[in-house]
Amino acid sequence: MGDSWNIVPDQLPNLEHIETLNGGKADGIPVMFEMVDPRRARPKQRALFFALLGDIHQWSGEPTEWLKEYFYTRYTIKTAGGEISLADDTKNTVSDAVKLIDDVVDFIFEFGVPVHAGYALLPRDENYFQYECIKHRECLICGRHADIHHMEGIPGNTVGMGNNRNKIDHTQRYLAALCRNHHNEVHRLGTPEFCRRHHLTSIGIKVDAQTLKRIGVRGNYG
Repeated sequence: MGDSWNIVPDQLPNLEHIETLNGGKADGIPVMFEMVDPRRARPKQRALFFALLGDIHQWSGEPTEWLKEYFYTRYTIKTAGGEISLADDTKNTVSDAVKLIDDVVDFIFEFGVPVHAGYALLPRDENYFQYECIKHRECLICGRHADIHHMEGIPGNTVGMGNNRNKIDHTQRYLAALCRNHHNEVHRLGTPEFCRRHHLTSIGIKVDAQTLKRIGVRGNYG
């Protein structure tokens, strides 16, 4: 009903173990639900992964093979024992590869790694990458320093003339990180043509208040 889903597990959980973790109660346990893309990891994902490793190599001097094993090991740790490979005969899924690449993207943003070869391959139309660009104020299109832009063409999203941006709840609007040049370009072209020109299927996401406050986007967040 409404926005609710009824999810039936393939195997019944161990209720005794759950009760042990939850003070003797078998209900009220938060769970994490993940949509998995079961297709085998794609060649495009492999190309992106190694392009990004090449950029990290240029920045750090560490050999690409060493970096590959480093991120494979991080994947194993973060997935509590999961294994990953992007070789041609891999059995890992698209979702597995996304987790691996997201970790590399996290590393690049965290340490300010200059990205050259891999930038054109980055998934700019994916929410996670758009979020990282906003979080670190890096342009979604070119990687330069960015301002936070309210996307046009979405009803109720544009901040009109005369409105005080400091009194707006920006968490309820769709935002994108764009440098001054690309900010001007999206105004000049309009969002649909801008997306076509830069091969985007979508642009603009909603961002939590904590992140917006941390990066200095003032507003009315209740």
